This record gives sequence, structure tokens and C-alpha cells, in this order.
Amino acid sequence: MAYVIGSPCIDVKDGACVQCCPVDCIYEGERTLYIHPEECISCGVCVSVCPTEAIYHEEELPQEEASFAAVNRAFFGLSVSALGSPGGASEVGKVAFDHPVVVSWPLRVIV
Repeated sequence: MAYVIGSPCIDVKDGACVQCCPVDCIYEGERTLYIHPEECISCGVCVSVCPTEAIYHEEELPQEEASFAAVNRAFFGLSVSALGSPGGASEVGKVAFDHPVVVSWPLRVIV
């Protein structure tokens, strides 16, 4: 089981998790970050640095965030980004789109 980034990351994308991930499995979309479920080694380092508390172990997702397990997984599939398993986010860079759930999420204005 992997870690999952939930809704508190949308429109925030602090990025501290990206910097500390030892396997480079956190990818950047337009409005949020995504953890690749097959590349994540479940070390939990990302959880400890996330200022918005947006990262959960897949088995511990709060009910209101449960859909984000599928969102993170589907982001890498053919129907969304078609990234597959590239083996590292730094090689891919920022992807200019998001999963449809994130696209339809109300815009959060950060002041």
C-alpha cells in the first residue's frame, strides 16, 4: 500500500514532500501533487513534512478523502496522463493537467 495525496493539497502544492521523497515518486500536476502508487515505498517521510496534512496512508484515508486513492492511481493511467510508471518525477517535470476530480474541485484562493 502507498501514500495518497488528498484534497488539502489542491491549489497549495507546497512541495516539501517532493523535496524529501527518497524515491522521487511525487509528481506535479497543474493544481495538485500525486503520489505514484507503484513507485511509493511507503516510508512516510512525506507525511512528516506536509504543512497542509494532505498525505495519508492509503489504508488510513479519512472517509471524505477516500476517493483520492483512485484519483492518485488513475492520474498515471491512459485516461488521464498516460505517464504509466516513468520511474521518477524529476525526469517528467510538471504535467500541465490534472485528474478530472481535481479539475472540477472548487478553486481555492490562497492569500
